[in-house]
Amino acid sequence: MQLQDILFSQGFGTRRVCAGLVQQGHVAVAGADGVFAPCTESAADFAPEGLRFRVQGQDWEYFEKAYVLLHKPAGTECSHKPSSYPSVYTLLPAPLRQRPQKSALQGVQAVGRLDQDTTGMLLLSDDGQFLHRMTSPKKMTPKVYEVQAKHALDAQQVEALLRGVVLDDDPRPVQAAGAEIVDADGAARHLRLTLTNGKYHQVKRMLAAVGNRVEGLHRSRIGTLALPADLGPGQWRWLRPADLAALTAG
Repeated sequence: MQLQDILFSQGFGTRRVCAGLVQQGHVAVAGADGVFAPCTESAADFAPEGLRFRVQGQDWEYFEKAYVLLHKPAGTECSHKPSSYPSVYTLLPAPLRQRPQKSALQGVQAVGRLDQDTTGMLLLSDDGQFLHRMTSPKKMTPKVYEVQAKHALDAQQVEALLRGVVLDDDPRPVQAAGAEIVDADGAARHLRLTLTNGKYHQVKRMLAAVGNRVEGLHRSRIGTLALPADLGPGQWRWLRPADLAALTAG
């Protein structure tokens, strides 16, 4: 695969821009020994799988499809055109936002959305099948939320969440796959809630349905993959094959 085409597939600009980056000496490619060597031939052929390269001083690794985990901070919107708060996409480097797609969309897309005040685990990808699989209600992928409630929780509220509560837009009860009070400080206001479906403001509306209110919301896990403790708010990392397998387990 020509080097200019590799850069194009990874979101470094049009083919002409990518060719210019190479020809102007802004690209280096890692050899089998891991040492980066400059390459100024835009048509030079490389095996893309596992290829590591450096563009304008920034190291990258080739991925045919991008799978990214982002620790979403509060005060951000999961939209390319946010209305009131900064977009989560601004937290990602330009190549991830510019990766070419066959559709009208460009770059990685969020797997579902988290409210602007919700923090935690957000997945992004440019793989349409992955996006569909992770958001399909038929797949029943468990998602775990750490809920800070306004009022102390009790066993009756937990039982109601597990049994199912009726939301205002659907007469059918919506059930939590798991719910437990995490009473770390004696206040009984921390609820660990597991859902396998996703509706608009679902956690907040479910808590309201049992007479309580959400004051803080954080997604800590999808499938059996937990948000890494060393990934701070606003930081991101690539998902590896083991991570992708964990996302559909649970």
